[in-house]
Amino acid sequence: MPYSFDLRQKVINFVRNGGMIAEEVHIFGIKIASIYRWLSRPKLEVTKVKICGIKSDWKEL
Repeated sequence: MPYSFDLRQKVINFVRNGGMIAEEVHIFGIKIASIYRWLSRPKLEVTKVKICGIKSDWKEL
């Protein structure tokens, strides 16, 4: 499940205002890779989750 845009903004603002990323991980329960990915983006924006659906042939089941 993706993180809400509001939560991502709070995390980014916390880090940019001098907060430590390791502290973020414990406070918000977010993986460190996600935080670094958000920080590397030039602009934080709402993203749409792509759902990879597997089409099943119900007759074969």
